[in-house]
Amino acid sequence: MTFMLAAYIWHWWVGVVLTIVGILTVAGVAAGYVKQVSASRFPGKRQRRGHDEG
Repeated sequence: MTFMLAAYIWHWWVGVVLTIVGILTVAGVAAGYVKQVSASRFPGKRQRRGHDEG
């Protein structure tokens, strides 16, 4: 009986950890995508300076 309770609690925590990791992964990929897209649309001062000289 105790083993079943420990297994249930263990699986619950594994599910919580995997859910949090999944959410953070999706958020990181989305943030990286937005950063890359906005960087190509609105280049910073360093990137613009190279295009103005040539």
